[in-house]
Amino acid sequence: MTLRIAMWSGPRNISTALMRSFEARGDTAVCDEPLYAHYLAERPVAHPGRDEIVTTCETDWRKVAAFLTGPVPGGKPVFYQKHMAHHLLPGIGREWLGALTHVFLIRDPREMLLSLAKVTPDPRALDTALPQQLELLRAVEARTGKTPPVIDARDVLLDPRAVLAKLCAALGLEWREAMLAWPPGRRATDGVWAKHWYAEVEKSTGFESWRPRPGELPPALARVHEECLVPYRALHALRITA
Repeated sequence: MTLRIAMWSGPRNISTALMRSFEARGDTAVCDEPLYAHYLAERPVAHPGRDEIVTTCETDWRKVAAFLTGPVPGGKPVFYQKHMAHHLLPGIGREWLGALTHVFLIRDPREMLLSLAKVTPDPRALDTALPQQLELLRAVEARTGKTPPVIDARDVLLDPRAVLAKLCAALGLEWREAMLAWPPGRRATDGVWAKHWYAEVEKSTGFESWRPRPGELPPALARVHEECLVPYRALHALRITA
């Protein structure tokens, strides 16, 4: 039976490193933010490489959903789908989500906003995807009667073996030590936006050690931070720990 993992993250997280980790298992096909082109086609946001993404990637969410629920690339038993929760726009149907096994990757909003503010002018709470993550998790709970797994980037970086082994157990997957290391470089499975965003992860060969992010949030982001703390704390309380 095919396991289709939808990993819902927000920006400026360890989502690409985690995609590398699952790809390193050997039994897992991966795809990189398949709803990104649809999101950019519907939202006039100034992202690097926007025109190339919209013209070369699939913008029809229905076709994307058919791909994500159809035959797995390479015929592999596990299909890992890296998603940004804010890419799941309100106009996208939700029926196809029932074919996926949902997991949520969160990050402390202070650290996320410090990083996000460097690339996104005046970020809002919705730009962090935390409100959307909580909304989607509650929808999964309502549909299945179960709380889907949640992992926090800090916990993963502090003890990747322990947290990812527990995540695999929650997903019914065999733990594989191969998830802790991968060769450097770009992948054919990376999105066309990799050249704009993936310089650091392309150098990586495993998870970096966690370090607190220095700096103080500017006053203009204090309100956004307060908004983000509500969904973050709700999700954080549900997280898998080492």
